[in-house]
Amino acid sequence: MMEVPPIPTNAAEIPSPALLLHWENVEENLRRMLAMVDAPDRLRPHLKTHKLPQIIARLVQLGVTKAKAATIAEAEMAAGAGATDILLAAPLVGPTVPRFLALMQAFPDVLFSGLADDLDALEALSTASLQAGKQIHVLLDVDIGQHRTGVAPGNAAEALYHLMTALPGIHPAGLHAYDGHLHQSNVAERAAACEEAFATVAALRKKLEAAGHQVPTVVAGGTPTFPMHARRTGVECSPGTCVLWDAGYAKNLPDLDFLPAATLLTRVISRPTHDRLCLDLGHKAVASEMPHPRALFPELPDAQAVMHNEEHLVLETTRAHEFPVGTPLMAIPWHVCPTVALHAFVHVVRDQQATEVWPILARSRKLTY
Repeated sequence: MMEVPPIPTNAAEIPSPALLLHWENVEENLRRMLAMVDAPDRLRPHLKTHKLPQIIARLVQLGVTKAKAATIAEAEMAAGAGATDILLAAPLVGPTVPRFLALMQAFPDVLFSGLADDLDALEALSTASLQAGKQIHVLLDVDIGQHRTGVAPGNAAEALYHLMTALPGIHPAGLHAYDGHLHQSNVAERAAACEEAFATVAALRKKLEAAGHQVPTVVAGGTPTFPMHARRTGVECSPGTCVLWDAGYAKNLPDLDFLPAATLLTRVISRPTHDRLCLDLGHKAVASEMPHPRALFPELPDAQAVMHNEEHLVLETTRAHEFPVGTPLMAIPWHVCPTVALHAFVHVVRDQQATEVWPILARSRKLTY
């Protein structure tokens, strides 16, 4: 059962729908993340979930100076917040390349790295790096089952890494293997699948090193397989969702012990029938890329979503009569990452009081570069 934070005592002052960040739970989640690894430098948390410089700065204070980003804006935000080693977990192609080089120029004391899985893209990156007079650190993106990006960890991957070592301006920095397709609720099944998938990465690393290549870094996994990779040596872990947590992972990954640190404040804006409540929690306030439930309501465990539009969510519940129009409700998003991206700012809650408002800086696709 999730330990749900209470509605802020000053909820009447907060316009809804609103994203709330419960700072004590953030702190506790960071503590639990650190407790799972043997040293802070084993962590390279993915910041795509929260997109907040304040959380990056707190991680740096705790000794976690590495970060993983999904966009140039996220990478810039992380550098500005104090991270010193930032992986852009996306292939370096097209206009991303000059923007990436501009980041390197703007933050010379930060080590930036990116991903590659294609020879033509690598050759274009090599040309751009030479023109800029820079050496770009690149990790080979290895596909271990998600089939989204990456090259399969066999002969083709070995050959591409070998070619990376020969391309001027390219510094082969290791391997990246994201196993986001592994989210079995049964921890033993998830662990077995993780071991089977990662064995191919370990074998690739061994072959590359036997051939005389340096493979200084292996970045592996996300939140579901964080416990498995945390037990390895010589592997960096890149969980992201566990910083804020959400209802989907809480239900599907019962072995992971994190707290909901991001919630949604919504209000009853109408009671259209005796058993229905209409809330101001539409598609534009909570992620709606999956079937219902898209949010859970601790005060209404029996509620069923019957209609969801841009600005409205209609719930059916036998307890509708208990919630007058204007009543604030707490909602736990099912998928927190895209939910955060829908909000321009977050209300920070400390000691049950919403006292600050922070812009979600890296929600933007572009900051400076």
